[in-house]
Amino acid sequence: MKFKLEIQDQKARAGLITTAHGTIETPIFMPVGTLGTVKGVHQHELVEDTKAQIILGNTYHLFMRPGTDILEQAGGLHRFIGWERPILTDSGGYQVYSLAANRKITEEGVRFKSHIDGSSHFFSPENVMEIQRTIGADIIMAFDECTPYPCPKDYALNSMHLTHRWLDRCINALDKLPFKYGYEQHFFPIVQGSVYPDLRAKSAEYIASVGAVGNAIGGLSVGEPAEDMYAMTDVVCQILPQDKPRYLMGVGTPINLLENIALGIDMFDCVMPTRNARNGMLFTSEGTINIKNKKWEDDFSPIDDQGLSYVDTQYSKAYLRHLFVCNEFLGKQIATLHNLAFYLWLVKEARAHIIAGDFYDWKEQMVHQMNKRR
Repeated sequence: MKFKLEIQDQKARAGLITTAHGTIETPIFMPVGTLGTVKGVHQHELVEDTKAQIILGNTYHLFMRPGTDILEQAGGLHRFIGWERPILTDSGGYQVYSLAANRKITEEGVRFKSHIDGSSHFFSPENVMEIQRTIGADIIMAFDECTPYPCPKDYALNSMHLTHRWLDRCINALDKLPFKYGYEQHFFPIVQGSVYPDLRAKSAEYIASVGAVGNAIGGLSVGEPAEDMYAMTDVVCQILPQDKPRYLMGVGTPINLLENIALGIDMFDCVMPTRNARNGMLFTSEGTINIKNKKWEDDFSPIDDQGLSYVDTQYSKAYLRHLFVCNEFLGKQIATLHNLAFYLWLVKEARAHIIAGDFYDWKEQMVHQMNKRR
Protein backbone atom coordinates (compact mmCIF):
# COMPACT_ATOMS: atom_id res chain seq x y z
CA MET A 1 0.00 0.00 0.00
CA LYS A 2 1.16 3.49 -0.80
CA PHE A 3 -0.06 6.73 0.76
CA LYS A 4 0.70 10.04 -0.90
CA LEU A 5 -0.05 13.15 1.13
CA GLU A 6 -0.88 15.57 -1.66
CA ILE A 7 -1.61 18.77 0.21
CA GLN A 8 -2.52 20.16 3.63
CA ASP A 9 -4.70 23.10 4.55
CA GLN A 10 -3.59 23.67 8.16
CA LYS A 11 -4.36 20.24 9.71
CA ALA A 12 -6.81 19.05 7.03
CA ARG A 13 -5.27 16.66 4.51
CA ALA A 14 -5.88 15.46 0.94
CA GLY A 15 -4.11 12.29 -0.11
CA LEU A 16 -4.13 9.10 -2.17
CA ILE A 17 -4.14 5.53 -0.84
CA THR A 18 -3.14 2.93 -3.42
CA THR A 19 -4.07 -0.74 -2.91
CA ALA A 20 -4.17 -3.83 -5.12
CA HIS A 21 -7.84 -3.13 -5.88
CA GLY A 22 -7.53 0.55 -6.70
CA THR A 23 -6.69 4.02 -5.49
CA ILE A 24 -8.70 5.87 -2.83
CA GLU A 25 -8.88 9.66 -2.67
CA THR A 26 -8.84 11.00 0.87
CA PRO A 27 -10.55 12.18 2.95
CA ILE A 28 -12.90 9.28 2.32
CA PHE A 29 -16.05 7.76 3.80
CA MET A 30 -16.46 3.98 3.65
CA PRO A 31 -20.04 2.63 3.42
CA VAL A 32 -20.56 -0.22 5.88
CA GLY A 33 -21.24 -3.58 4.26
CA THR A 34 -21.41 -5.63 7.44
CA LEU A 35 -22.36 -8.97 5.90
CA GLY A 36 -20.89 -8.43 2.46
CA THR A 37 -23.67 -6.06 1.46
CA VAL A 38 -24.45 -2.42 2.02
CA LYS A 39 -28.08 -2.96 2.97
CA GLY A 40 -30.50 -2.46 0.08
CA VAL A 41 -27.86 -1.29 -2.41
CA HIS A 42 -26.49 -3.08 -5.46
CA GLN A 43 -22.73 -3.00 -5.99
CA HIS A 44 -23.13 -1.19 -9.31
CA GLU A 45 -25.18 1.49 -7.54
CA LEU A 46 -22.38 1.96 -5.01
CA VAL A 47 -19.96 2.57 -7.88
CA GLU A 48 -22.14 4.56 -10.26
CA ASP A 49 -24.47 6.49 -7.98
CA THR A 50 -22.77 6.99 -4.63
CA LYS A 51 -19.21 6.97 -6.05
CA ALA A 52 -18.00 4.70 -3.24
CA GLN A 53 -14.28 3.97 -3.56
CA ILE A 54 -13.97 1.47 -0.70
CA ILE A 55 -16.43 -0.42 1.51
CA LEU A 56 -16.14 -2.01 4.93
CA GLY A 57 -16.88 -5.61 5.94
CA ASN A 58 -17.22 -6.93 9.47
CA THR A 59 -15.01 -9.79 10.63
CA TYR A 60 -17.35 -10.95 13.40
CA HIS A 61 -20.44 -11.09 11.20
CA LEU A 62 -18.67 -12.64 8.19
CA PHE A 63 -17.12 -15.23 10.49
CA MET A 64 -20.60 -16.13 11.74
CA ARG A 65 -22.21 -16.06 8.28
CA PRO A 66 -21.33 -17.26 5.65
CA GLY A 67 -18.16 -18.44 7.42
CA THR A 68 -14.54 -18.54 6.35
CA ASP A 69 -14.86 -21.89 4.54
CA ILE A 70 -17.36 -20.46 2.07
CA LEU A 71 -15.36 -17.26 1.62
CA GLU A 72 -12.17 -19.20 0.93
CA GLN A 73 -13.92 -21.45 -1.59
CA ALA A 74 -15.23 -18.32 -3.31
CA GLY A 75 -11.73 -16.86 -3.57
CA GLY A 76 -12.22 -14.19 -0.91
CA LEU A 77 -14.82 -11.54 -0.16
CA HIS A 78 -14.17 -9.49 -3.32
CA ARG A 79 -15.15 -12.39 -5.57
CA PHE A 80 -17.94 -13.59 -3.28
CA ILE A 81 -19.79 -10.27 -3.46
CA GLY A 82 -18.69 -9.10 -6.92
CA TRP A 83 -16.83 -6.00 -5.73
CA GLU A 84 -13.64 -5.04 -7.56
CA ARG A 85 -12.65 -2.01 -5.48
CA PRO A 86 -10.85 -1.95 -2.10
CA ILE A 87 -12.35 -3.45 1.06
CA LEU A 88 -11.45 -2.85 4.72
CA THR A 89 -12.40 -5.29 7.46
CA ASP A 90 -12.61 -4.35 11.12
CA SER A 91 -11.38 -6.95 13.59
CA GLY A 92 -14.63 -7.69 15.38
CA GLY A 93 -13.46 -5.93 18.54
CA TYR A 94 -16.37 -3.49 18.50
CA GLN A 95 -18.92 -6.27 17.98
CA VAL A 96 -17.43 -8.18 20.90
CA TYR A 97 -17.73 -4.96 22.93
CA SER A 98 -21.41 -4.72 21.95
CA LEU A 99 -22.00 -8.28 23.21
CA ALA A 100 -21.15 -7.21 26.77
CA ALA A 101 -23.72 -9.52 28.37
CA ASN A 102 -22.50 -12.54 26.38
CA ARG A 103 -18.70 -12.35 26.42
CA LYS A 104 -15.73 -12.80 28.72
CA ILE A 105 -12.43 -11.02 28.11
CA THR A 106 -9.16 -12.64 29.25
CA GLU A 107 -5.50 -12.16 28.38
CA GLU A 108 -5.79 -14.87 25.75
CA GLY A 109 -8.78 -13.35 23.97
CA VAL A 110 -12.55 -13.16 24.14
CA ARG A 111 -15.05 -15.97 24.65
CA PHE A 112 -18.48 -14.96 23.39
CA LYS A 113 -21.87 -16.31 22.41
CA SER A 114 -23.28 -15.90 18.93
CA HIS A 115 -26.09 -13.37 18.57
CA ILE A 116 -27.65 -15.83 16.08
CA ASP A 117 -27.95 -19.11 17.96
CA GLY A 118 -26.13 -18.67 21.27
CA SER A 119 -23.24 -20.96 20.27
CA SER A 120 -19.90 -20.34 21.94
CA HIS A 121 -16.89 -18.98 20.05
CA PHE A 122 -13.44 -17.63 20.83
CA PHE A 123 -11.53 -14.72 19.24
CA SER A 124 -7.83 -14.25 19.86
CA PRO A 125 -5.38 -11.89 18.14
CA GLU A 126 -4.00 -14.88 16.26
CA ASN A 127 -7.22 -16.37 14.91
CA VAL A 128 -8.70 -12.95 14.07
CA MET A 129 -5.67 -12.31 11.86
CA GLU A 130 -6.21 -15.69 10.20
CA ILE A 131 -9.91 -14.95 9.69
CA GLN A 132 -9.11 -11.60 8.08
CA ARG A 133 -6.50 -13.21 5.83
CA THR A 134 -9.23 -15.59 4.64
CA ILE A 135 -11.79 -12.83 4.12
CA GLY A 136 -9.17 -11.15 1.97
CA ALA A 137 -9.75 -7.44 2.57
CA ASP A 138 -7.14 -4.96 1.32
CA ILE A 139 -6.88 -3.33 4.76
CA ILE A 140 -7.22 -5.35 7.96
CA MET A 141 -7.40 -4.19 11.56
CA ALA A 142 -5.72 -5.25 14.80
CA PHE A 143 -7.79 -7.06 17.41
CA ASP A 144 -8.46 -4.63 20.25
CA GLU A 145 -10.74 -4.03 23.20
CA CYS A 146 -13.16 -1.17 22.72
CA THR A 147 -13.84 0.45 26.11
CA PRO A 148 -17.35 1.64 26.99
CA TYR A 149 -18.31 5.19 27.89
CA PRO A 150 -18.19 6.24 30.65
CA CYS A 151 -15.14 4.24 31.62
CA PRO A 152 -13.09 4.51 34.84
CA LYS A 153 -9.50 5.52 34.15
CA ASP A 154 -7.99 2.40 35.72
CA TYR A 155 -10.13 0.23 33.45
CA ALA A 156 -9.16 2.32 30.41
CA LEU A 157 -5.48 2.02 31.36
CA ASN A 158 -5.59 -1.78 31.75
CA SER A 159 -7.61 -2.12 28.56
CA MET A 160 -5.15 0.04 26.63
CA HIS A 161 -2.22 -2.13 27.72
CA LEU A 162 -4.19 -5.27 26.82
CA THR A 163 -4.85 -3.83 23.36
CA HIS A 164 -1.11 -3.13 22.97
CA ARG A 165 -0.19 -6.69 24.01
CA TRP A 166 -2.77 -8.04 21.59
CA LEU A 167 -1.28 -5.82 18.89
CA ASP A 168 2.13 -7.44 19.36
CA ARG A 169 0.50 -10.85 19.00
CA CYS A 170 -1.37 -9.74 15.86
CA ILE A 171 1.92 -8.66 14.26
CA ASN A 172 3.66 -11.92 15.21
CA ALA A 173 0.75 -13.93 13.80
CA LEU A 174 0.71 -12.00 10.52
CA ASP A 175 4.42 -12.66 10.02
CA LYS A 176 3.59 -16.39 9.85
CA LEU A 177 0.45 -16.14 7.67
CA PRO A 178 0.85 -16.03 3.87
CA PHE A 179 -1.43 -13.94 1.65
CA LYS A 180 -4.15 -16.12 0.14
CA TYR A 181 -5.40 -14.56 -3.07
CA GLY A 182 -2.36 -13.20 -4.84
CA TYR A 183 -2.34 -9.67 -3.43
CA GLU A 184 -1.01 -7.99 -0.32
CA GLN A 185 -3.09 -7.03 2.70
CA HIS A 186 -2.24 -3.99 4.81
CA PHE A 187 -2.46 -3.88 8.60
CA PHE A 188 -3.63 -0.97 10.77
CA PRO A 189 -3.19 -0.97 14.58
CA ILE A 190 -5.73 0.87 16.74
CA VAL A 191 -5.24 3.65 19.30
CA GLN A 192 -7.32 3.29 22.47
CA GLY A 193 -7.45 5.15 25.81
CA SER A 194 -11.08 6.23 26.22
CA VAL A 195 -11.44 10.00 26.83
CA TYR A 196 -8.24 10.43 28.85
CA PRO A 197 -5.71 12.63 26.98
CA ASP A 198 -2.65 11.11 28.67
CA LEU A 199 -3.78 7.58 27.83
CA ARG A 200 -4.59 8.54 24.25
CA ALA A 201 -1.13 10.08 23.90
CA LYS A 202 0.60 7.00 25.32
CA SER A 203 -1.41 4.70 23.07
CA ALA A 204 -0.74 6.85 19.99
CA GLU A 205 2.99 6.77 20.75
CA TYR A 206 2.93 2.98 21.06
CA ILE A 207 0.91 2.54 17.87
CA ALA A 208 3.20 4.93 15.97
CA SER A 209 6.25 2.97 17.13
CA VAL A 210 4.96 -0.16 15.39
CA GLY A 211 5.59 1.44 12.00
CA ALA A 212 2.44 0.13 10.29
CA VAL A 213 1.40 1.48 6.87
CA GLY A 214 -1.63 3.20 8.43
CA ASN A 215 -3.18 3.77 11.83
CA ALA A 216 -6.66 3.79 13.31
CA ILE A 217 -8.35 5.46 16.27
CA GLY A 218 -10.94 3.35 18.07
CA GLY A 219 -13.10 3.65 21.16
CA LEU A 220 -14.79 6.91 20.16
CA SER A 221 -18.35 7.60 19.04
CA VAL A 222 -19.52 5.27 21.82
CA GLY A 223 -21.63 7.84 23.67
CA GLU A 224 -19.09 10.47 24.70
CA PRO A 225 -19.79 14.17 24.00
CA ALA A 226 -18.64 15.32 20.56
CA GLU A 227 -16.24 17.76 22.23
CA ASP A 228 -14.43 14.83 23.90
CA MET A 229 -14.23 13.01 20.59
CA TYR A 230 -12.63 16.01 18.92
CA ALA A 231 -10.24 16.58 21.82
CA MET A 232 -9.03 12.95 21.74
CA THR A 233 -8.69 13.02 17.96
CA ASP A 234 -6.62 16.18 18.15
CA VAL A 235 -4.28 14.66 20.74
CA VAL A 236 -3.77 11.53 18.67
CA CYS A 237 -3.32 13.26 15.31
CA GLN A 238 -0.50 15.35 16.74
CA ILE A 239 1.39 12.11 17.48
CA LEU A 240 0.54 9.71 14.64
CA PRO A 241 2.91 10.04 11.68
CA GLN A 242 2.06 12.60 9.02
CA ASP A 243 2.98 10.35 6.11
CA LYS A 244 0.47 7.56 6.90
CA PRO A 245 -3.34 7.50 6.66
CA ARG A 246 -5.41 8.00 9.81
CA TYR A 247 -8.71 6.16 10.19
CA LEU A 248 -11.29 7.24 12.79
CA MET A 249 -13.48 4.20 13.34
CA GLY A 250 -17.28 4.32 13.54
CA VAL A 251 -17.67 8.08 13.00
CA GLY A 252 -20.18 9.59 12.44
CA THR A 253 -22.58 12.43 11.60
CA PRO A 254 -21.80 14.77 8.69
CA ILE A 255 -20.67 17.40 11.22
CA ASN A 256 -18.43 14.81 12.93
CA LEU A 257 -16.79 14.08 9.59
CA LEU A 258 -16.10 17.73 8.86
CA GLU A 259 -14.76 18.53 12.33
CA ASN A 260 -12.47 15.50 12.34
CA ILE A 261 -11.20 16.18 8.82
CA ALA A 262 -10.25 19.59 10.20
CA LEU A 263 -8.12 17.78 12.82
CA GLY A 264 -6.27 15.58 10.32
CA ILE A 265 -8.38 12.44 9.83
CA ASP A 266 -8.35 10.74 6.42
CA MET A 267 -10.81 7.80 6.67
CA PHE A 268 -14.23 7.23 8.22
CA ASP A 269 -16.97 4.61 8.40
CA CYS A 270 -20.38 4.61 10.06
CA VAL A 271 -23.75 2.88 9.77
CA MET A 272 -25.54 6.20 10.32
CA PRO A 273 -26.27 7.13 6.68
CA THR A 274 -27.75 3.72 5.88
CA ARG A 275 -29.48 3.03 9.21
CA ASN A 276 -31.00 6.50 9.43
CA ALA A 277 -32.12 6.29 5.81
CA ARG A 278 -34.16 3.18 6.55
CA ASN A 279 -35.95 5.19 9.25
CA GLY A 280 -36.68 8.11 6.93
CA MET A 281 -33.96 10.52 8.08
CA LEU A 282 -32.18 12.17 5.17
CA PHE A 283 -28.98 14.19 5.25
CA THR A 284 -29.08 16.93 2.63
CA SER A 285 -26.92 19.88 1.58
CA GLU A 286 -29.49 22.14 3.29
CA GLY A 287 -29.85 20.21 6.54
CA THR A 288 -31.51 17.09 7.94
CA ILE A 289 -35.09 16.12 7.13
CA ASN A 290 -37.52 13.47 8.29
CA ILE A 291 -39.10 12.47 5.01
CA LYS A 292 -42.09 10.92 6.84
CA ASN A 293 -43.30 14.34 8.05
CA LYS A 294 -46.54 15.57 6.47
CA LYS A 295 -44.88 18.80 5.30
CA TRP A 296 -43.31 16.84 2.41
CA GLU A 297 -46.64 15.37 1.24
CA ASP A 298 -47.02 17.84 -1.66
CA ASP A 299 -43.37 18.90 -2.09
CA PHE A 300 -42.45 17.87 -5.62
CA SER A 301 -38.93 19.31 -5.49
CA PRO A 302 -35.88 17.00 -5.80
CA ILE A 303 -34.66 15.18 -2.71
CA ASP A 304 -31.52 17.33 -2.87
CA ASP A 305 -30.99 20.31 -5.15
CA GLN A 306 -27.33 19.36 -5.54
CA GLY A 307 -28.33 16.34 -7.65
CA LEU A 308 -25.94 14.10 -5.74
CA SER A 309 -27.09 10.88 -7.48
CA TYR A 310 -29.73 9.83 -9.95
CA VAL A 311 -32.30 9.35 -7.16
CA ASP A 312 -32.06 13.06 -6.29
CA THR A 313 -33.15 14.08 -9.76
CA GLN A 314 -35.41 11.12 -10.53
CA TYR A 315 -37.64 11.28 -7.46
CA SER A 316 -39.36 14.01 -5.46
CA LYS A 317 -39.70 14.41 -1.72
CA ALA A 318 -43.45 13.83 -2.08
CA TYR A 319 -42.92 10.49 -3.84
CA LEU A 320 -40.32 9.34 -1.32
CA ARG A 321 -42.63 10.26 1.55
CA HIS A 322 -45.43 8.30 -0.15
CA LEU A 323 -43.21 5.21 -0.29
CA PHE A 324 -42.40 5.46 3.42
CA VAL A 325 -46.05 6.00 4.37
CA CYS A 326 -46.97 2.90 2.37
CA ASN A 327 -44.02 0.96 3.80
CA GLU A 328 -42.69 0.23 0.32
CA PHE A 329 -39.12 -1.05 0.51
CA LEU A 330 -38.16 1.07 -2.50
CA GLY A 331 -38.41 4.09 -0.20
CA LYS A 332 -35.67 2.70 2.04
CA GLN A 333 -33.51 1.93 -0.99
CA ILE A 334 -33.87 5.44 -2.42
CA ALA A 335 -33.19 7.03 0.97
CA THR A 336 -30.11 4.83 1.46
CA LEU A 337 -28.70 5.73 -1.94
CA HIS A 338 -29.30 9.40 -1.26
CA ASN A 339 -27.63 9.40 2.17
CA LEU A 340 -24.59 7.49 0.91
CA ALA A 341 -24.30 9.81 -2.07
CA PHE A 342 -24.48 12.76 0.30
CA TYR A 343 -21.70 11.43 2.55
CA LEU A 344 -19.47 10.67 -0.44
CA TRP A 345 -20.24 14.09 -1.92
CA LEU A 346 -19.39 15.75 1.40
CA VAL A 347 -15.92 14.21 1.67
CA LYS A 348 -15.26 14.88 -2.02
CA GLU A 349 -16.16 18.54 -1.50
CA ALA A 350 -13.97 18.63 1.61
CA ARG A 351 -11.08 17.30 -0.46
CA ALA A 352 -11.65 19.93 -3.16
CA HIS A 353 -11.66 22.74 -0.61
CA ILE A 354 -8.52 21.41 1.09
CA ILE A 355 -6.77 21.48 -2.28
CA ALA A 356 -8.16 24.98 -2.95
CA GLY A 357 -6.93 26.16 0.47
CA ASP A 358 -10.30 27.39 1.78
CA PHE A 359 -11.45 24.29 3.65
CA TYR A 360 -12.02 25.93 7.04
CA ASP A 361 -14.25 28.72 5.75
CA TRP A 362 -16.27 26.18 3.75
CA LYS A 363 -16.45 23.84 6.75
CA GLU A 364 -17.98 26.53 8.97
CA GLN A 365 -20.65 27.24 6.36
CA MET A 366 -21.45 23.53 6.00
CA VAL A 367 -21.59 22.93 9.76
CA HIS A 368 -24.10 25.78 9.99
CA GLN A 369 -26.19 24.14 7.25
CA MET A 370 -25.93 20.66 8.75
CA ASN A 371 -27.22 21.92 12.09
CA LYS A 372 -30.55 22.78 10.49
CA ARG A 373 -33.56 20.49 10.91
CA ARG A 374 -35.95 21.12 8.03
